[in-house]
Amino acid sequence: MTLAPSPPLHRARPRDWVALGVIALPCAVYAMDLTVLNLAVPHLALDLAPSAAQLLWIIDIYGFMVAGALMLMGTLGDRIGRRKLLLIGAAAFALASIAAAMARSAEQLILARALLGLAGATLAPSTLSLIRNIFLDDRERTFAIGVWIACFSAGAALGPLVGGVILTYFGWGAVFLAAVPVMLALLVAGPLLLPEYRDEKAGRLDIVSAAQSVIAVLALVYGMKRVAEQGPGLEAAAALALGLVVVGFFLARQKRLADPMIDLALFAHTGIGAALAINVLAMMGVMGIFVFISQYLQFVLGMSPLEAGLWTAPSGLCFALGSMATPRLVRRWRPVDVLSVGLVCAILGFLLLTQLRAEPSMGLLMGAIVLMCLGLSPAGTLTTDLVMRLAPPERAGAASGISETSFEFGGAMGIAVLGSLVAASYRLGMEAAPLPEGIPPALLEPAQRTLDAAVFGATKLPEPLATPLLHAAFGAFSHAVDLAALTCAASALLALIVARARLTRVR
Repeated sequence: MTLAPSPPLHRARPRDWVALGVIALPCAVYAMDLTVLNLAVPHLALDLAPSAAQLLWIIDIYGFMVAGALMLMGTLGDRIGRRKLLLIGAAAFALASIAAAMARSAEQLILARALLGLAGATLAPSTLSLIRNIFLDDRERTFAIGVWIACFSAGAALGPLVGGVILTYFGWGAVFLAAVPVMLALLVAGPLLLPEYRDEKAGRLDIVSAAQSVIAVLALVYGMKRVAEQGPGLEAAAALALGLVVVGFFLARQKRLADPMIDLALFAHTGIGAALAINVLAMMGVMGIFVFISQYLQFVLGMSPLEAGLWTAPSGLCFALGSMATPRLVRRWRPVDVLSVGLVCAILGFLLLTQLRAEPSMGLLMGAIVLMCLGLSPAGTLTTDLVMRLAPPERAGAASGISETSFEFGGAMGIAVLGSLVAASYRLGMEAAPLPEGIPPALLEPAQRTLDAAVFGATKLPEPLATPLLHAAFGAFSHAVDLAALTCAASALLALIVARARLTRVR
């Protein structure tokens, strides 16, 4: 397949570039909420005392609610106007952020994070579809999408740093309040700088399909988490079965509807289907692994939240540089070659992570982070631009929703799948570890489920008991992270295979 560049239709004005800044900054903030809690886990564990399952839900319910509602919000933006939906979402995001900051129990925080996800789902398709309509020249649109991807990627990667700075001076609830001023600024500047676009022929809102997608995802994730926390059981099997059944109903409904929420025929298109698959596979690795890097820095190496945030900060810079450089690189080399070199670098970075141990090895860790982030940064810009080029302008909202869903779904699945894998591996490793007699069951049982419980439990034990407990916990966690890193490397390798097989003829 060859995509010939279309002639310039309209060169962007200075006002349009200012508008790009207005809509890109909220994307960084909303992406930041995917990872901002990574460094707040110890504080949450002390204050709210969540179970292992509740802690995982607190971390990734946001991403799954975003992924489940994105396509619905893309269609809604086509109907009521993309600027209007963006402003509504900004107001809702600010209110949900305040609710999350005021949560006083694990259940309240999970609910607030779910509401944040629904509000966040309005932002991404609105901003991406506005870019599609504002920047009509191919090169300018590719650069604008690169800026958008850079803000999204940098926001997700800088979440731990921002969280670390805030946690140094304030309580964990304050990490949510950082989004409020940005959303308020968007409410003021949006009506002045952003144009309004809507599709007069937009399809109807399919609430049933949206509900099916959310139920299916949450049921499957719940089943995986139960297996990871307690091993195979009836409850986990029932949740997994429910998720698969709802997936079947969802796909059957999309084939039956005249105006489906997901046009399954798009996936048969060589370029779009491959782009979406690469998005999911790339994001699975990078979003999931940073959760465990943050835990490694704090729990294993004993860093403060600010120190851990500073060590992960280069990831955001690498994502931003890689995303911004991609449009220039593809002018000299084929997109598939740029993408392939990046994925090879990412694979090497994931393999480096398998060498981390309890002893500090920051050079190795930073090398892995640089390779991963620079390597995966071209994927978002290239695949998003491809999807938006192939989509008709009047369906920009729905197309951006599908493209963004692949990002969010991949990232959320990475957190869920890798989280379940690490939790199961850690649990099995701790159950097999030769621990001394005398550790109270009230401390031992939580320590065998999560690393943070083992670290906290060790502070309440005498040294003859605390030392072997920590040694066993660090060993089990290290082995679990090795498995997670190898899974990420396999995911990036599969993305490389898809790219070489399906995108070699795209220009």
